[in-house]
Amino acid sequence: MKNYTCLFLLFLIFNCKKEEPDSTEKIENSVLNTLSEEATENHINQKETLILNRFSVPNNYHRMHYTKSDFGYFLQHLKLKEYGTLVSYYNGKEKPVNNIYNAVIDLPIGNKDLHQCADAAMRLRADYLYQHKRYDKISFHFLSDGKPRSFTAFAKGDFSQENYWKYLEYVFSSANTASLKNQLRSIDYHTIKIGDILLQQGNPYGHAVMVVDLAENEKGEKIVLLAQSYMPAQEIQILNNPTDQKLNPWYKVEQGKIKTPEWLFTSDEWKTWD
Repeated sequence: MKNYTCLFLLFLIFNCKKEEPDSTEKIENSVLNTLSEEATENHINQKETLILNRFSVPNNYHRMHYTKSDFGYFLQHLKLKEYGTLVSYYNGKEKPVNNIYNAVIDLPIGNKDLHQCADAAMRLRADYLYQHKRYDKISFHFLSDGKPRSFTAFAKGDFSQENYWKYLEYVFSSANTASLKNQLRSIDYHTIKIGDILLQQGNPYGHAVMVVDLAENEKGEKIVLLAQSYMPAQEIQILNNPTDQKLNPWYKVEQGKIKTPEWLFTSDEWKTWD
């Protein structure tokens, strides 16, 4: 029994670790290192502090707008740290840019190695619901038994910020990409909206990134901004697009492979919240 417990804990801890890509699917460092800073800066307003103001929409696209009660409004109005700030790990060390990210979301992550990829997605969803006092909607499934753990049951009437963070760390320690995949609903890439997630369970490792802004053109074609955390636990960052210098940091929503700086997804891995 002890051996099985150890194996389970190892799976839980490393389920967000970077995949071991094969020779045909790995993202070449040379691609990441040839990103055009000029192209990136064309879509970035360095002095702005909110997502919807920091990132300009490319020509022929229009940003989707939302009411204050919408998840999309919450995500577009996430505050960003000063342009050029490096991502911090849970232990205070910093993550080099290495053409991975272009902005850091200004949210605390605690001092434990918990706030990783799926955790960041769950956290943003929970923060939105918490902000609107929809406490009964905050619930996430655990890997151990697949059952949900709700904030209301955990809180026992104490909905303070301190107790809310305790709940999140409780979730982070027992949920991951595998449990989140089972909780979310698969969708066609044509139908994605802000707040949806690219999620790959992987074997043995998985990853998740979230849509934090979205724009469309007259043809109905969509582009998105993607955000992630990673391993070890780190602040949420807005990703660069390593495959399209002119569009960077926006990503086209289309069929096929989706290369982010630290992971390779496919268009059949889109998930949404019910």
